Amino acid sequence: MSNKAIMVLDTHPFWEEVRPRLAKTLQVDLTQVGTVFRLKEQLRQKFYLLVLLADSVPGVDQNQLLTEIKEEFPFLPVCLLTAQPTVEGAKRAMRQGAQDYLAGPLDWERLHELVAPYAGNGHQPSLSGKSGGPAEHSLRPVITQDPAMLHILRLAEAVAGTRATVLIQGESGTGKEVLARYIHAKSDRAAGPFVAVNCAALPEGLLESELFGHEKGAFTGAIMRKLGKFELAQTGTLLLDEVSEMHPHLQAKLLRVLQENEIDRVGGNRPVSLNVRVIATTNQNLSELIHKGTFREDLFYRLQVISLTLPPLRARRQDIPLLAEFFLRRYAQLFKKGNLRFTTAALNFLEKADWPGNVRQLENAIARGVLLAEGNYVRAKELAGELPVTSEGPTPLTGDKPVTLREMEQHLIFQALHETSGNRTHAAKLLGISVRTLRNKLHEYRHLGVLESGQTSQVA
Repeated sequence: MSNKAIMVLDTHPFWEEVRPRLAKTLQVDLTQVGTVFRLKEQLRQKFYLLVLLADSVPGVDQNQLLTEIKEEFPFLPVCLLTAQPTVEGAKRAMRQGAQDYLAGPLDWERLHELVAPYAGNGHQPSLSGKSGGPAEHSLRPVITQDPAMLHILRLAEAVAGTRATVLIQGESGTGKEVLARYIHAKSDRAAGPFVAVNCAALPEGLLESELFGHEKGAFTGAIMRKLGKFELAQTGTLLLDEVSEMHPHLQAKLLRVLQENEIDRVGGNRPVSLNVRVIATTNQNLSELIHKGTFREDLFYRLQVISLTLPPLRARRQDIPLLAEFFLRRYAQLFKKGNLRFTTAALNFLEKADWPGNVRQLENAIARGVLLAEGNYVRAKELAGELPVTSEGPTPLTGDKPVTLREMEQHLIFQALHETSGNRTHAAKLLGISVRTLRNKLHEYRHLGVLESGQTSQVA
């Protein structure tokens, strides 16, 4: 059974007919239920890519159910199917957060078109770093709705079937290994091993043996032949993680391997032919390293036959709630925490944090939040740790305690001043009050000692 699935609330036999076609063409399972109780029960037990609600189920208020689902699962895409679509119905559905409003029942072509973008977010083997065939891997989706990321996934899928080397660049934690595994899973090598080597984790001598293997007696302590990662990745994919950390001597040897498709074991006397697809990743600017003389220019061009650059999480903020919901479900299940939800303040915090460690840092924060959660909610204070917040403006309302009207007023005024770079006239216009009223409020805050140093300089 695939890890990718959609949920349908409907009693029409059409869904049973298309179930095997979805599984075959998109590798997506379809769960069909006929009651609201069963729908909610399933949603709390498993992660779904998409939910379809038909208005043909007796006794179901489609709009009320949409509202209830969005309250409990705010970032779950929900589409409404109706036999009698209207303009007013579409407007109401969009206001309530529906992903789409469609005339039903659907035909196969329309269903395929609807589900494909969600199924296209892909699957890949686990991040355990173990090699081996598909039986050793679990599937993990690439969660994104960001246009730039979706474009990268389309490019990755387009080149997956070739043997061309791929260079994946991006900051630490952006998911470079995830993308490498995605390419492997989409290739005709998916049945072969995926082997990852961290080039920054080993000194030059050990890394050479780790990559190319060695013969018995090649050096002190080499008591038997050892196969290197290149040989272990035969018929599959080898990931050279942080290739920019490789010593120049090994860079030269790697260049020859990529050119000749063969390796020489340390201490060996004959070459070994290879059938391996190489993917390299780095969080460094290779052009700068080439200029400094620490990375070979010829190797750079050999590696970047296909070049993909992953954006940092702060550049794809619309993915934060989707990723957060995915990690919440994952770790709630892993830690046996039951049905957890984020508080509104926690979601606000997640969306405004800087995330210098990108997706990896977000995942760790949510894992910590789930572990520390009390009751049914994960709160901002349980997620925060040492995370900085973006400079998008003051965020005094990220706590979980009730907010007073006075605190709300202060927050709105500070936010308006931040957005107008301290211009009182423009801020007053945004707030719908007079400049005089704004001036009096700021004088009051200063007198009460509400203003912090940064805010004092801003509104002086």
